Amino acid sequence: MRRAGVAEVDTSVRRRAEYSSDASNYRVVPAAVAFPRHTDEAAAALSVCRDLGVPLTARGAGTSIAGNAIGTGLVLDFSRHLDGVGAVDPEARTAVVQPGAVLDAITAAAAPHGLRFGPDPSTHGRATIGGSLGNNACGSRALAYGRTADNVVDLDLLTGAGVRLTAREGALGGAAGRYPTDSAEAELLSGLDALVRDRLALIRTEFGRFRRQVSGYSLEHLLPENGANLAKFLVGTEGTLGVVLGATVALVEAPRHTALAVLGYPDMAEAADAVPALLPHRPVALEGMNARLVDVVRARRGAAAVPDVLPRGGGWLFAETAGDTPGEAADAARRLVAASGCLDSAVVSGAAARALWHIREDGAGLGGRTPAGEAAWPGWEDSAVPPDRFGPYVRELGALMGRHGLDGLMYGHFGDGCLHVRVDFPLARRPALLRRFVTDAAELVAGHGGSMSGEHGDGRARGELLGRMYSPEALAALAGVKHLFDPADLLNPGVIVRPRPLDADLRVPAATARPRALAFAYPDDGGDFTSAVHRCVGVGRCRADATGGGGVMCPSFLATKDEKDSTRGRARVLQELANGRLVKGGWRSPEVAESLDLCLACKGCASDCPAGVDMATYKAEALHQRYRHRPRPAAHYALGQLPRWARLAAHAPRLANTLLALPPLAALAKHAGGIDARRELPRFAGRTFRAWFERRPRPGGTPVTLWVDTFTDHFTPEVGRAAVRVLEAAGYAVRIPDAPVCCGLTWITTGQLDGARAQLRRTLRALEPSVAAGVPVVGLEPSCTAVLRGDLPELLPDDPRAAATAAATRTLAELLTATPGWSPPDLRGVRGVAQPHCHQHAVLGWERDAELLHDAGAAVEAVGGCCGLAGNFGVEKGHYEVSVAVAETALLPAVRGAGEGDVVLADGFSCRTQLGQLAGRGGTHLAQLLADHLPHEPPPAP
Repeated sequence: MRRAGVAEVDTSVRRRAEYSSDASNYRVVPAAVAFPRHTDEAAAALSVCRDLGVPLTARGAGTSIAGNAIGTGLVLDFSRHLDGVGAVDPEARTAVVQPGAVLDAITAAAAPHGLRFGPDPSTHGRATIGGSLGNNACGSRALAYGRTADNVVDLDLLTGAGVRLTAREGALGGAAGRYPTDSAEAELLSGLDALVRDRLALIRTEFGRFRRQVSGYSLEHLLPENGANLAKFLVGTEGTLGVVLGATVALVEAPRHTALAVLGYPDMAEAADAVPALLPHRPVALEGMNARLVDVVRARRGAAAVPDVLPRGGGWLFAETAGDTPGEAADAARRLVAASGCLDSAVVSGAAARALWHIREDGAGLGGRTPAGEAAWPGWEDSAVPPDRFGPYVRELGALMGRHGLDGLMYGHFGDGCLHVRVDFPLARRPALLRRFVTDAAELVAGHGGSMSGEHGDGRARGELLGRMYSPEALAALAGVKHLFDPADLLNPGVIVRPRPLDADLRVPAATARPRALAFAYPDDGGDFTSAVHRCVGVGRCRADATGGGGVMCPSFLATKDEKDSTRGRARVLQELANGRLVKGGWRSPEVAESLDLCLACKGCASDCPAGVDMATYKAEALHQRYRHRPRPAAHYALGQLPRWARLAAHAPRLANTLLALPPLAALAKHAGGIDARRELPRFAGRTFRAWFERRPRPGGTPVTLWVDTFTDHFTPEVGRAAVRVLEAAGYAVRIPDAPVCCGLTWITTGQLDGARAQLRRTLRALEPSVAAGVPVVGLEPSCTAVLRGDLPELLPDDPRAAATAAATRTLAELLTATPGWSPPDLRGVRGVAQPHCHQHAVLGWERDAELLHDAGAAVEAVGGCCGLAGNFGVEKGHYEVSVAVAETALLPAVRGAGEGDVVLADGFSCRTQLGQLAGRGGTHLAQLLADHLPHEPPPAP
């Protein structure tokens, strides 16, 4: 490959593990992964594969649910470099795109012209146009804008035989002289034309019977009455006929205003029954949402994650309507409600509508766990039937699941008759049940005149089932087409034509339980690390930039754009650790160390990943297992045990600061401690918060325990003093633990989990009297507060005090907003930005902070993403560049855009440190902002 000019080729075990799966149930380890930088490299890669007889699989974001983005030979990842959006022609309403361009990027490029790319699968924030062309992606708004096949103008394609052609409408002429002068291309098109003309009746009767018939090849597009459109035909061929090098796609006019009618029904089958009567109202989208899926959201993310607008019902239809004005859109929604026959309804727009769509788009990940907590999997993911058969089909499929003893969460594109369902197949215990159920389900959908796939393609999951919906003659036609385009069967073999068995290459049965002596409890995964890492089903949410909506995951991927640094890529390596066949070194394997090195342990995935992957916990576990009873990196001793060094420095803080300010000593300390030379060492406070607090009067009031974390105590005692003033003004009598104790955060992030448990046991002893008396514990440092609420019960699951302490722990905003009669100080006129700490976002939530600021009159906008310092991460050698790149994702641009007098709220010590070192301005803690606006009183003694 390198001799042929393909520069980025990787055959390492770690890289092959990262690309061993997509978003499906399957595991197929490739021989190599390549990242073409231009189309010539892609052509060279295919040429090498043809010469060597090596299979080639083209891949975009790897979000395929059917297993059509994995292969045994070369995986060609177009998303890394060939991701550009070229010319946008607003007159022709077209855009020229590279195969790795993300769908949202196409829409963003078209937006200034009032246009967008129509198809919007739920993965639109990371799915690429190449993958969408491969699967004929549809999405929620295909009802109005059509499938990807309906939105393609032409394709630049390289066939498996090495023929490069431009596919467009009218490519098959059928008469002499109508074909290109290139003999190979002419021979291909002539052969395809002959194949179609010999089977006109077959194609007209078996293909294109309804819009969501995606399974197989869409031969109906090659019919003369359909314009013999080669481009449309090639869409949905799943990379089995050619490699897309570029495309011209059609754009549609974006609606000026939309409204969302939410229609409640007793169950999903009755919601499906209502679809035919609603289609004449021409909604932009008509989606089905299971009430049980919303229950999963509430259980995992809290009640605040679900807008309080949902009407009564066991299932809902989300009907989006459009208009030139908000009133027109709302009127259209109300007319649709009147025709719906629903139990209850609501018409919403704005933030509430966006939140509901957010839940719907996370369906594939949220559905990975049933409400009972069982793992649920794709396998019968996107079957489709004509809409007038949809209600009976949903009802009968539910009954079929019941007969097999299975459960699943149904949702989907109800307006198009397309149903998504994640089913609790016991893949680890009884994988054979998958085949039995799916075979019966295929018979059911075929009996309704439906399609095995309605938008995701057949892949490895459904190719074997095509004989249930197509005649032998139709299957022979598919094989004939495959032979014309890819005679050596090199492109994505085992998919559609000569398919692999649907139960071959399953990922979960290949895994084994990973050792029982684990540090964390993994209560939601049966105490099993293997089950925990297999939460990652590969939907790839970690590859999308969600910082604009307040999301955090995954900061390292956003900085590097390398699959290695995505939550999914790390999960794949840990899954290979679990099965031990590819990653063979166990916890101490270099692949695991490389994969986890740039994980910031920000915990963003714990909340942002719809499947609930918590890579920060897995990293801590892996470091614990790797270094237990062994020497550790220097940074683990210097930074991982920071509270000890801070307590030591507190005996002579001025001397410590003076010595560490001397360049030679500072350089030596950094070198010895594994700290990057470009990082400034923090200064110790001249007087700790605890020393100040113990010498002040104790006014009466409602008791509250202030958790004195290391950072507040030794580095920023002014934050603690401000908090005391605010709490006392709110009527609280502030108390602190009698002795200095630590939550063990720095031990956790460096994987020193035995030490962390020892720290936490001392914490429980110190807090036990307060907690037992029902006194709340309020934390100021978000990461430490999150430990008490999240990590503590997982590390000490058998100590009843752990759960009680977690339940008693509050953030400052949570405590204040729940205090009867308390009103915030007047913050009108306060403007600025806020950086919610990643651990607060993931574990505690920032909703109460936002509520408090809003009620106080402050105009503060929250910034998504991570600050990039993330505790010890950004301080360690080897992480500086990535730490800065992460900060540049969202935080630093937002701070630069803030006015000179604007406040920058940052409760996290690491966030404030990063701001000071990279932006040259300090951050303000919420406690300080509130204290500064309390009625004037003499300031507390320094």
